[in-house]
Amino acid sequence: MRIIVGLGNPGREYTWTPHNLGFLTIDCLAERFGIRVTRPEAQSYVGLGKIAGHEVALAKPQTFMNLSGHAVADLVERYEAESRETIVISDEIAFPWGAIRIRERGSAGGHNGLKSVIGALGTDEFLRVRLGIRPEFPVRDLAAYDLAPMGKDVREVAIKMIETAAEAIEMILAEGVGRAMSKYNRREAAGDEGAENEASS
Repeated sequence: MRIIVGLGNPGREYTWTPHNLGFLTIDCLAERFGIRVTRPEAQSYVGLGKIAGHEVALAKPQTFMNLSGHAVADLVERYEAESRETIVISDEIAFPWGAIRIRERGSAGGHNGLKSVIGALGTDEFLRVRLGIRPEFPVRDLAAYDLAPMGKDVREVAIKMIETAAEAIEMILAEGVGRAMSKYNRREAAGDEGAENEASS
């Protein structure tokens, strides 16, 4: 069983906010592969099905972002899954809108949801798919920005990025993480690596 978790906040008011790109990607995968993510268990809504020949559990933790790790740890234990093969999808302020990065391990980079997952699992050895949300303008309050509804133009970019992230996850399962990283870890704009390093420091 492969666990695929999208990070986000429950509640309709958070649906189309930058911080909920993980939830939205799970919704995209669920629609694409005919999986209903409605089963309440392990502090999440879960849907069971198959992607690229693998049994998967798609999950949307209902703990709110900062406590996501409790749900992820419960899912890994419940399904006797490997942490290093669990896929966690989150937003990433270090990358511009439209950029996707796949990593096999690493720090939380200041992301409270990932920080919670690392703490609960006791390891940073899990796959993560990160979706860029860095604004093109200065933002004084990043927390407020993360939780504010997206404008129409940004939402259009977000929808394309979510679809691409779903394709990337399918490729991870079908062909392996190395192939997916080679295809999807493209630099969308100059300075991304510097931004990532700054956010992770």
